[in-house]
Amino acid sequence: MIKPLLSVSLLATAVFAQQPPNAIHPSIRKIASEVSEERIAATLKKLESFGTRDTNGVVEAPGRGIKAAREWIADQFKSYSPRLEVRFDPHTVKKSARLLKDTDVVNVVAVLKGKTQPEVEVAVGAHYDSMNMIFKPGPPRVFDAEATASAAIAPGVSDNGSGTALMLELARVMSQYEYDKTVVFIAFAGEEQGLLGAGGYAEAAEKSKEQLEAVINVDVIGNDVSGNGRQAGGRVNVYSADPMDSASRSLARYLREISERYQPELRIEPVFRQDRFGRGGDHTPFLNHGFAAVRVTTPTEQLEYQHNEKDTFDRVSVPYIAAVTRSVGVSLASLAQAPKPPAISPLSRGENHYDAVMKWKNEDLEPDLAGYAVTMRSTTAPFWEREIYVGKTEQFTLKSVSIDEVVLGVRAIDTEGFASLVTAWTLPVRRNFTGAPTAPAKPPTQ
Repeated sequence: MIKPLLSVSLLATAVFAQQPPNAIHPSIRKIASEVSEERIAATLKKLESFGTRDTNGVVEAPGRGIKAAREWIADQFKSYSPRLEVRFDPHTVKKSARLLKDTDVVNVVAVLKGKTQPEVEVAVGAHYDSMNMIFKPGPPRVFDAEATASAAIAPGVSDNGSGTALMLELARVMSQYEYDKTVVFIAFAGEEQGLLGAGGYAEAAEKSKEQLEAVINVDVIGNDVSGNGRQAGGRVNVYSADPMDSASRSLARYLREISERYQPELRIEPVFRQDRFGRGGDHTPFLNHGFAAVRVTTPTEQLEYQHNEKDTFDRVSVPYIAAVTRSVGVSLASLAQAPKPPAISPLSRGENHYDAVMKWKNEDLEPDLAGYAVTMRSTTAPFWEREIYVGKTEQFTLKSVSIDEVVLGVRAIDTEGFASLVTAWTLPVRRNFTGAPTAPAKPPTQ
């Protein structure tokens, strides 16, 4: 595949080998154009047909239950392309409040190996399990684990058949092309019992020191109108964890940047918070294990239809799911073609004490690296305000710029305009510091 171009707004002239700045590469646009609403709808109906996908696996029969669902998902991956390496990823989990017994929680994984940076991975994931929460007669309201696990109907179309459909559709479309980095598609299990499948995967990834650059978790994108009538209005939320310039926050900004370029009809709305209040998702274990991860979800959940028998196909919006799929797809494909982000060194004020001196390093330079761009914004601005192409150098000085008043970052750019995630420098937290000078030692006693 011809490498797609990610344009960069430059405040200095940059000459690229093949493409002009601000171009939209047709191969990235093609990813979006090949997303099929019909196939997404068919996937949602098929997932609903399993009756329940509860991780406990109490309800099992031919074509019914979570085992049948995961086998079908694996078969779908295999049907898309022989280049997809498909495997089950089991993790043994102990009995808990929502798990009736020790259980093998099984993720389904498809890996599309990269060409030039196969060791670097970017991933999109969604949990495929479902739950119909049942409570004991009350009050008080007490969760009934056995009745919940035994519920024959837990359709889970929006939560989270919608995210699973997005992930499968992107695997189908993107597996027809090649990318520099390895792209991983993951169907997580056990999310409803405590992020179990994602937790097992993230822990194993940290132990094996995988270069997992980004994880996009998609969970509940089925509805564009909430239960109180609020409309999504052509937008989708992307949650990312603090601090302000964490790797996850950089990933959220990247999704916004690329989606606006290729899919302006859907607005990416970064929410600078790890997740919704009092709730969690499969990106959290990756955050806990040191990886950049975000959650993509609708701003208009239908809460009254979640975790019960009413989360059915007739209550979701397939066009909305398809729009989110296109936005995530162009972002994922762009990131899979981009250089690795550089590591930035602490800022300094220069010899005259009034400049901003930046230095960075990029190990294992890609042969098609064109150079770097310095980014800058006010400390109160949520998004980058300036971007300056500085060429193939590993340091840059901004004259008469106070490092106290701005946030500075750097990103790598290749010869076709692909831009990496931004690595920002922020002041480390100073703990147990009062600002008072150290008290002088008492004079020795005479």
